[in-house]
Amino acid sequence: MARLSRLVIPQQLHHVYQRGHDGKKVFLDNDDYLQFLRWLAEAARLFHVKIHAYVLMPDHWQLLATPDDATGLGKMMQWIGRQYVPYFNRKSGRQGSLWAGRFKATVLEAAQYLLPCMLHMEGKPQQLGLVQDALDYPWSSFAHHTGGKIDPLIVDHSIYWALGNTPFQREAAYKELMRQGLSEVQVQALIQATQKSWLLGTQGFQAEMTKLTDRRVMPSKRGRPAKRRAEEA
Repeated sequence: MARLSRLVIPQQLHHVYQRGHDGKKVFLDNDDYLQFLRWLAEAARLFHVKIHAYVLMPDHWQLLATPDDATGLGKMMQWIGRQYVPYFNRKSGRQGSLWAGRFKATVLEAAQYLLPCMLHMEGKPQQLGLVQDALDYPWSSFAHHTGGKIDPLIVDHSIYWALGNTPFQREAAYKELMRQGLSEVQVQALIQATQKSWLLGTQGFQAEMTKLTDRRVMPSKRGRPAKRRAEEA
């Protein structure tokens, strides 16, 4: 069976994820993180993709992004790969592919999943024990969203802005959401959607997005339709 094309819908929120080959590290030191972020900022500008949140971990990275058109997201990631992979290979004395296959991406309904996905991503360093407080991790957008610094890479999403009328209100509200954490149901929904590259949203959102793409946005139902029972006389 032919592999489905990647689901990309212009002007919609996408969760993008890529892991290192065989689980190996893709960032070895601060220079690697900084160089990747520089190229990410340049590629986002070149290909008209808004970056709303990110986290760079030693063996993978994640983004929340909105592309202006159907090709910008793919072109952005291809451009970054052409810059970063040769740089990393030269520096570390290795050859070959750095990534575990092509990057994964799924469309999220922003109203339902922007904030949970931001929290899931930015909370990873603390969850995995890399830092005691997510604010102490320098390679994510958490500090930007909580007032620790202004990150020029980030274009704040309207859903984040709706958390409050002032920066202080938004930052305090977001900190409280991080304190409360996510349910296991929310976490698993995000993980499964991204791993399988299926849209994540309400039925109304699914129907709306189906009209905007030729690709299936949800898996087909398995099995034959149930036969109606004959009415008893």
